[in-house]
Amino acid sequence: MGDALARVLVVDDNEVIRQLIAVNLQLEGFEVHTAVDGEDCLARVGGIQPDVITLDIMMPKLDGWVAASRLREDPATRGMRVLLITARAQEDDVKRGHEIGVDAYLTKPFDPTQLIRLVRELAEHSRAEQAG
Repeated sequence: MGDALARVLVVDDNEVIRQLIAVNLQLEGFEVHTAVDGEDCLARVGGIQPDVITLDIMMPKLDGWVAASRLREDPATRGMRVLLITARAQEDDVKRGHEIGVDAYLTKPFDPTQLIRLVRELAEHSRAEQAG
C-alpha cells in the first residue's frame, strides 16, 4: 500500500472542536489541514486538494451552507466529499444539504469513532472515483 493518505480539510470556527476533529483524524493516519471559516476554506481548498472536507454549519463570514454550495458550483472542487457537522440536523437541514449535494451529516456532540468511520467511507469513495 504505497498509497498516499487521504487528505482532510477540517473547517470550524471553534478552535477546541477544530483541534478535536483534527487530532482524532491524525491518530487514524489522515493528513489533516484546517481552516477557520468558510472563506478560509474556499481560499485554501485549491492548494490542499482534500479528499474530504468537514464543514461546521454555524460560522462567521461564510457559513457551512454557503461554503458547501460554492464547493459544489466550482468544477475544481465539485468532486470533493463534504461532511457537514451541525448542532441541529433537523429534517429541513438534511433536505437543504441534500439539495446542495452534501455527502454526509454528523450531529454535535459527535462520537469520534463515528466521525472517523464517516470520513474513511467518504475518502474511500473519493479515491475510488479518482482511480476511475
